[in-house]
Order: sequence, then C-alpha cells, then structure tokens
Amino acid sequence: MDIHGTCKPQFEAVRAAFEENFEQRGDVGASVAVSVEGEPVVDLWAGYRDRARTLPWERDTIVNVYSTTKTMAALTALLLADRGELDLYAPVKRYWPEFAQNGKDKVEVRHFLSHSAGLSGMDEPMSEHDVYDWEKMVNALARQAPWWEPGTASGYHALTQGHLIGEVVRRVTGLSLGQFFRRELAEPLGADFHIGTGPEHDHRIGELIPPATAPAAGSKPDSIAARTFANPFISARAASTRAWRAAEIPAANGHGNARSVMAVQTLAANLGVASGKRLMSEAGCRAIFDKQTFSKDLVLGVPIKFGMGYGITTEAMPMGPNPNIAYWGGWGGSTAVIDLDARMCVSYVMNRMEGNLMGDLRGFKLLLAAHRSL
Repeated sequence: MDIHGTCKPQFEAVRAAFEENFEQRGDVGASVAVSVEGEPVVDLWAGYRDRARTLPWERDTIVNVYSTTKTMAALTALLLADRGELDLYAPVKRYWPEFAQNGKDKVEVRHFLSHSAGLSGMDEPMSEHDVYDWEKMVNALARQAPWWEPGTASGYHALTQGHLIGEVVRRVTGLSLGQFFRRELAEPLGADFHIGTGPEHDHRIGELIPPATAPAAGSKPDSIAARTFANPFISARAASTRAWRAAEIPAANGHGNARSVMAVQTLAANLGVASGKRLMSEAGCRAIFDKQTFSKDLVLGVPIKFGMGYGITTEAMPMGPNPNIAYWGGWGGSTAVIDLDARMCVSYVMNRMEGNLMGDLRGFKLLLAAHRSL
C-alpha cells in the first residue's frame, strides 16, 4: 500500500494504524491528520477515490463527511458566542421569533447544540429535495411541536440540527451558515472544507461506497429513532448528486478531507489558536465542555454526554486518557476528535462507509495510535 503525505517520526504508530486500516479493515480510500499544539504532525492519504479502484485518492481529494459537518456548525455558533453576538442560553425566539410557535417559546440555543430541542425529525412530510430548500425546512421546524420536553434528554438531531443552528446564525449575521463558516473559519485557516460545494469541485470529490444498512433499520416504526430517520429520509446515493452537494445541510453535507477537518478543529483543540491566528478565546473553546445532557440518547439508543455541539468523553465511551476530550463523527466512519489537555486534534475521513452511526474501529485505532504517540 502506497501511503502519501507526511508523518513526524514520533507518530509512526499512526501511519502503521492507517496502513492496517487498508490491510485488515477494508479501507478503499482515506486520509488521516493530526495536529498537536496547533501544528500538523500527521497528514497522510492513500488508496482510491472510486469503488472501481481506478482513480487514486489525491492530496486534494474531498468527500462528503456526513455528520462530522456538525462539528463545523457547532464551532461556527461557538465563534459567534465567543464574540458576544450569540447567547447560547438565550431563548431561540430572541433571534428567530417565528420559532416560538407550538410550545417552543422556552427552547434555548443550547438545546440545538446538544440535540435536546425535541426536533430530531419532522412531522410535515419532507422529500429528499425538500431538504435542499432552506426556507421550507426552517419554516416547518418553526411550526412543529417538540417530540419531548426540550432540555430533558438528547435525541440525535441527525439532519435537523444543521438547519436549526444555521437559521440562528443567519438571523444573527445575515449570512447562511455555509457563507459565514467559509468567511470566518475556512478561509482564515486555509481549510478546504465546504458546506455548500460548488461544481468546480466535482472532479475531485471521491465516490462514497454506501453501507448495506440504513440508520435505524430494525427500530420500531413509531419510535423516535425510526421517525427521525424516516422523515426526511436521505439515501447514501444522494451524496453523488449535484443537488445534494450544492445545498447547505450543515448537519450532513460538508465536503472535506482529514487535513481540512483538522485545520478547523485545531482551533478548538488548541484553545483558540490555529494556523498562527487567534480566532477565539480560551474560554470560548472550553464552552464545548459545558455539559448539557447525559442520558440514553432517544435516537441513538446509547448513553451520550453532550456539551455544546460535541459529544464528551465518558468512562463508558472513552475517547482517550484525558478528561477534556470532545468528539463527533459522520455516518460511515469519518471522525473529528479534540483533546484540549493534550492540545491535539485527530481527524479521519474515508470513502468506504460502515453502517454504524457511532464510528468504527478504523477511526478509533488511529485515535489510540495518536494518543500512544504523545
């Protein structure tokens, strides 16, 4: 297996784990990146960007990373909060008055970030193409009643979280979340990450290889989990369409690679400094660990501790040896992990998807290797 890129000698264990992912865990094309104290120490890629294994995964190959996009949406909101333009503990109606309909007048911005707003799926029938219609989605969410009492428990807002956070960002800044993210985070940090991806990038977007099963398969049809994934239902095939790529779906359709995920998330891992620039305060980054919920998630069915926009490491689901580790990942296996104690960020992005929503061994083995290397 030809592995391309750079890896500091101290982090050879990461290179070895990356190679193992191809030899033992079925990777087709993938990238891994690690930063420590704001500096890149690993930037590797290998394999093929298509199922037929005819096109090599290049340095600038990007793919749809699904819910790893949520870490970008969360950091966008945290940036606004750090600047004093958004109060995470304010009622949403302060910024988005129409949202207060149907018993939601006390829902706070933080409930969006912690998946506890009670809006994990939608009552009004939504087609795949409706998801690309921003106004239709946010207006329907504003009208809807919560499925459970907001703030009392998390229920993974698989698709809706991005529209909810994004509309607040739009009301505060006058820009869509994708536009504001690009201007304030991606461009200053030199990150090749896109929420709303133009046709000029199509030639380098890798082909996702979907898993055999869809999320929530096997759940009772009337359960919150089944209802969340049934409406709106998105097939993995959608990711190959121009309509999906062009839309802004800040919970699910960000396009990037491990290097670009690491470039942005290093900002949080390194307490506000990345690429030699301070864009946030240390306190603004530590707000990620402001615990919101810790319960059996009503959608994912496992206990998750949510802070502001990220999952937080626990004894039951450890993401490393340190207490201040936050993480999230995307359907199929992509991951972003930030360790504020080690000032380390680890990211993994691939094209062969596993069915599990909570990550898989490929990303976890790379994370373990990174921590062992410190």
